[in-house]
Amino acid sequence: MTTITKVALAGAKGNLGEVVLDQLLKAGFQVTALTRQGSSQTFPSNVSVKAVDYSSLDSLVNALRGQDAVVATIASAALGQQLLLIEAAAKAGVKHFIPSEFGCDTLHERTSTLPGYKTKVDVLEYLKKTAAETGLTWTAVFNGPFLDWGLKVGFLLNVKERTVEYPDGGNNKFSTTTLESIGKAVAGVLKNPEQTKNRGVYVQDAAVSQRQLAEAVKKVVGADGWKETITSTQEIYQQGLEEAKKANPNPGIVFVTTLKPAIWGEGWGSQFEKLDNDLFGIKQLSDEEFQAAVASYVPK
Repeated sequence: MTTITKVALAGAKGNLGEVVLDQLLKAGFQVTALTRQGSSQTFPSNVSVKAVDYSSLDSLVNALRGQDAVVATIASAALGQQLLLIEAAAKAGVKHFIPSEFGCDTLHERTSTLPGYKTKVDVLEYLKKTAAETGLTWTAVFNGPFLDWGLKVGFLLNVKERTVEYPDGGNNKFSTTTLESIGKAVAGVLKNPEQTKNRGVYVQDAAVSQRQLAEAVKKVVGADGWKETITSTQEIYQQGLEEAKKANPNPGIVFVTTLKPAIWGEGWGSQFEKLDNDLFGIKQLSDEEFQAAVASYVPK
């Protein structure tokens, strides 16, 4: 039976990475943070730190020797660096790899075709191939958009400017999860490597529509002065396809026009059908708990 004790974390200082690090430590794992050479980042005294060159296979293999698992919470712009990290993990004898997914379901047959997810899909396909050829196993964590971060920074809707978009009318439900619950899911995967190996796992704190989310926010900040627009995810999707065809596409446009149909469009797997919450001890929020959570996350 596989037991995971030592975990290497790549991207430990990102929005999600810091929370994942905290949850791994709370779960009792021995964590090593991988940092870029020359980095001045600091970590708690109970975290080991290894500086690596993400472009060097030898550097990564040396850093990963003796580790049981690798968790990547790498930012979108650097997702491609996981290819070498996966190769290094396999060469170093690492047992399990969790790639930097943590969003919409890129295993979904439609979502996987979206241009903005190409790098994630390529990484996951390479991870599957490597796992089939070596002793490495993997798990992809899917959680929908970040509920707390999405409200704080104005991604899900913009509280400071009082603007909200209702894709396709805003009534399609989507799965959404807080950073803390995602961190718990990562720790849960590593506590249950046999039950979660070589598959995607799905967690959510709630499944809500954009209109339900907006109403919850308005109960906190007031309903006056909002600018509301209705958009079409099909039109947004077509914009993304056209942008992706250009000789020099704008990656930001491609990414955003990918995210919107994947989160809010019907038929893109945005509301998860089967959840792994129970395996990880993650309780879904009641209506009252959801309202209280929204109240704690919106900018005042």
